[in-house]
Amino acid sequence: MPTEKPIDVKDIIIAHQRIKDVVTKTPLLLDPILSEKYDCNVYLKREDLQVVRSFKIRGAYNFMQSLSEDDLKNGIVCASAGNHAQGVAYSCKAMNVKGTIFMPTTTPRQKVDRVQFFGGEAVDVILTGDTFDDASDESKKFCEANDMSFIHPFDDERTIAGQGTIGLEILEAINEPVSHMFMSVGGGGLISGVATYVKNISPETKIIGVEPAGAASMQASFKANKVVKLDYVDKFVDGASVKRIGDKTFKIAKPLVDGFVTIPEGRICTTMLDLYNENAIVTEPAGAMPVSALEDYQDEIRGKNVVVIVSGGNNDIDRMQDIKERSLIYEGYKYYFIVSFPQRAGALRSFLTDVLGKDDDITRFEYTKKNNRDRGPVLVGVELKYKEDYEPLIDRMHDKGFSYIEINKDQDLFQLLI
Repeated sequence: MPTEKPIDVKDIIIAHQRIKDVVTKTPLLLDPILSEKYDCNVYLKREDLQVVRSFKIRGAYNFMQSLSEDDLKNGIVCASAGNHAQGVAYSCKAMNVKGTIFMPTTTPRQKVDRVQFFGGEAVDVILTGDTFDDASDESKKFCEANDMSFIHPFDDERTIAGQGTIGLEILEAINEPVSHMFMSVGGGGLISGVATYVKNISPETKIIGVEPAGAASMQASFKANKVVKLDYVDKFVDGASVKRIGDKTFKIAKPLVDGFVTIPEGRICTTMLDLYNENAIVTEPAGAMPVSALEDYQDEIRGKNVVVIVSGGNNDIDRMQDIKERSLIYEGYKYYFIVSFPQRAGALRSFLTDVLGKDDDITRFEYTKKNNRDRGPVLVGVELKYKEDYEPLIDRMHDKGFSYIEINKDQDLFQLLI
């Protein structure tokens, strides 16, 4: 297939000059904990320390700086799951431009509030649809109806060039050869821009894209050798939950990306907690996701220099309980069951004394429905101290005559009840 290159290294260098007085030049830090864990030098490009706590301001500001005065007077429109919106909002206020920003209704409240904070009176926020794609469709209709400029979050040369300045800063900051570079993939703007610069300056560096298991849209497109739209995406990793990558980002990234890693959402949650507890780094799911990918490449990166782009740190504190829950379930410490309890005296006591292990803890217990006179279903949440205690727990339920349904293994039921 054609290897169209809508941007070049010079475009990224120009973008760097455009944005350098507004965008923070974030540090590239050697992380001693991750370096010891994976027996290599792990450098983190800390875009979570950006002025809007994500890399998205780079593309947004570069795009808006390229518009004519007439275009800017008419105002701009964008669609975003959060971080691009903050970058656009900040740029609107800095450049005194009126902006209308469309966001999915599922966007964490913290991100919506930050958009309004950064944009102030310069921006109007409209919440619509359940996904980024829904919000994007509505924003484009509004844009056309009002003859305004659309600031695309990823599929535009100016956005891609702005994101590519991260690659420029990384190679300027490190004197050693970089073996691998890991970064999150949503619509593809980040990986397209960074890969364009890095592969031209350091062609031996492997570019690794990292996607959530519930929204691996770039891998699906690469496999089909054309851009495809996913029927459904898991919206948990909101910064990377895109049903369809860009046409331009696909053409740019296809010949430049060396590999992909798909990360389960629960594992991303574990990484977020580890980064906070061990490294004092607050990340959002998309920001932590490429750190998770180091585990998949640990044999290949041993003894080498690797860079991980921590793309953002806009995490809503209200999500922390959900993050902890997902991590415990993924790691095998927490389980939910619908247990059929005999309707007789002593049944609960038997479950507590004969079924639960001495270190097991009930975290949830509620009757769901009494469907007959003999038995009653109960929703039970159990947290184990040791993951090895799972099989003995199951064996004891069988031995003591407690029939059950394990909800962890039925995602539809899990979403309904938990």
